[in-house]
Amino acid sequence: MITKKITFHISRYKKGLIDPPRFYTYSLAVSESMSVLDALEKIRFTREPTLMYRHSCHHSSCGTCACLINDFERLACTTNVWALGTETVTMAPLSGFPRSGDLVVNMNPFFKDIDEDWTYLRPSQNRERDRGPDTENRFLSRFEDCIECGSCVSACPVSNRNPEFMGPAALTALHREMDKMPSNRNRLLKRSKKDRGAGLCDRALKCSRVCPTAVYPAYHIAELQKMTPDE
Repeated sequence: MITKKITFHISRYKKGLIDPPRFYTYSLAVSESMSVLDALEKIRFTREPTLMYRHSCHHSSCGTCACLINDFERLACTTNVWALGTETVTMAPLSGFPRSGDLVVNMNPFFKDIDEDWTYLRPSQNRERDRGPDTENRFLSRFEDCIECGSCVSACPVSNRNPEFMGPAALTALHREMDKMPSNRNRLLKRSKKDRGAGLCDRALKCSRVCPTAVYPAYHIAELQKMTPDE
């Protein structure tokens, strides 16, 4: 099996132990098929058992392994090491979140403006393909594309400057909820217009560039900015 020697610079932090944060360096033989998450697993199993990172699904469904890889928000599980085209891979936690340890951040701020009663389901877009069984008038539902990875918040310059900003993920979820629940349109729109809302967005578009599932938060925020609440 052909391998390349890759150097990983990983930002480490353990409160009271590795404090302040600093980079540790690990050299690893990496095969052509290895993802960044595979490399992290190998480092943890063979070199550094205290290395902290999150993972679950290994196929870009859960969003938990998102971090900064060579200064860009990516999912570690679907980022191929060789495809990065560098002999050095630098890793750090997402920006804009409280740090728990190493590559792990506290995601609670991500959810503070996403109501628990907002549904994660929406009608399938391919209505001809996704007809439900038993009746031609019933169509299947599907989950929202957002996997709650936090990449958009990390990349957003406004979120990093102003922690009170609702942020691209919450505003996108709010806009989608308006489509699903037209009766709540005015209440939701007024919420998006508050001083923490869509008006703070400066159209950097970074949220859409880093989104691994093509949600395009910048589009949803722009639509909210164009709307006016009913009196």
